[in-house]
Amino acid sequence: MSVHQYDEIGEAYEGFKSLPLEQYAVVPSFLGMVGDVSGKSVLDLASGTGFYSREFKRRGAAEVLGVDISGEMVSVAQQLEQGNPLGLRYEVGDVAELRPFEQQFDIGLAVQLLNYAQDIATTERMCRNVHRSLKPGAEFFLLNQSPDFRFDGPTPEKYGFRSELTGGEVETGPQVRTTALLDPPVSFVANRPRREVYEESLRAAGFSEVTWVPLTVSEAGVRTFGADFWADFHTNPPLEMLRCRA
Repeated sequence: MSVHQYDEIGEAYEGFKSLPLEQYAVVPSFLGMVGDVSGKSVLDLASGTGFYSREFKRRGAAEVLGVDISGEMVSVAQQLEQGNPLGLRYEVGDVAELRPFEQQFDIGLAVQLLNYAQDIATTERMCRNVHRSLKPGAEFFLLNQSPDFRFDGPTPEKYGFRSELTGGEVETGPQVRTTALLDPPVSFVANRPRREVYEESLRAAGFSEVTWVPLTVSEAGVRTFGADFWADFHTNPPLEMLRCRA
């Protein structure tokens, strides 16, 4: 997975959050799963342009550090911070080679992180580096493509995304091209790890209470589009969340 594809997306990545899937299912579900962050320190891995970093700082987190492998993404996040200072810190880093931090964090976030590991050893190394960075008992929250998404089933296109197999395969699972249907569309390629790759890598790194959490559509999403609009999403959810404890 090249950093290059994200360096090219840059600011367009912020536009993802306006698409129905993100606005009415992903973002409210992920914020709801993480819950109250008041006074807590948050490590946001694969932080991108800092959307969740900003959101949790606004919700009362004492400290948030965002880490992303893409210099361009971090640059956009830092520009947004300068324009509206919330006291966020960002740095460029590869979670597979994560530097040791001075102190451990209360909460870890990983939105679309582990699907970039090319093999199981790298997935485990990422998980170990995260575990080392969190306080004992801290919670780690992940958002990923659903391991059960059926590429021949109902598509998430009406919700703003296209998801298709590239035909490539790595040790963790098939390679997937996801396209955000913006104008112009933005595509990126990642892997779709099998369910046991997540579970076994997290457990091997010392995490316990590994629990899958489905996305739900917010009341606003049902109000805005009607319940029927979301039928394909419920039949074939494109994304799934995970929570576990260090």
